[in-house]
Amino acid sequence: VKGLVQLAKENDMTAMAITDHGYMGGVEEFHQVLSGAGINPIVGVEAYVAPGDRRDFDSNKPFNRGGFHLILLSENEQGYRNLCKMMSAANKDGFHYKPRIDKELLRQYHEGLICSSACIGSEISQYYLQGDEKRAEQALHEYLDIFGPDNFFIELMDHGMEEERKCNKFLVELAKKNDLRLIATNDVHYAERADAEIQDVVMCISMKKTMDDPNSMQMRTDQMYMTSPEELAATFTDLPDALATKMEIAETLYRIQIGRYR
Repeated sequence: VKGLVQLAKENDMTAMAITDHGYMGGVEEFHQVLSGAGINPIVGVEAYVAPGDRRDFDSNKPFNRGGFHLILLSENEQGYRNLCKMMSAANKDGFHYKPRIDKELLRQYHEGLICSSACIGSEISQYYLQGDEKRAEQALHEYLDIFGPDNFFIELMDHGMEEERKCNKFLVELAKKNDLRLIATNDVHYAERADAEIQDVVMCISMKKTMDDPNSMQMRTDQMYMTSPEELAATFTDLPDALATKMEIAETLYRIQIGRYR
């Protein structure tokens, strides 16, 4: 976290969000370090969403191993508490390869949360990549029904992967069709571009794989680092509104004081 603070200051960033995968254990340190450095800490999570009931552990069902990705950001105290409740439930009765929530939990605990469609691991993108545009649109409308159009954003990423660029065209069209706002982001799995190989080594060690194993969870890109505002703007030069939306979210989210809530 301290290294990210230095990079944020070098790039004049006033806010930063934490969205660890299905996990909130890093939130307190993140909040304390960023608050002490005068940077607005935004608390969130990249949730794993089961395609059906989170208590269904049938590995033969499509996408049931680990589920889909979804970004959830807390905008106030209630949102923070709701994130904690969902992540507790995900680990207690939804764990199947990953700690999974489901749409039942999202409907129950959506208050105080802002949601974005996430990376190509999202439900919308995965169905689209499988060639099922109808199911992708259906998934979108399920999330809109839960969060409403003001609290749901279509997220775009471009780390140089063909699947992302293919999805982005569809997602932009989907946003226009449904009058939704876009948000341009970049995954941050390591601080600087030069750290990409180290990240792959760490992943292989954690999965007990070797670097030449085709089944190892390597990133297939060296662009999942904390890009500067200028780099992100250059990537999405044709979508300035998507960049502006990100700043709007950062500026309007409530500054949560985690220490008061424990």
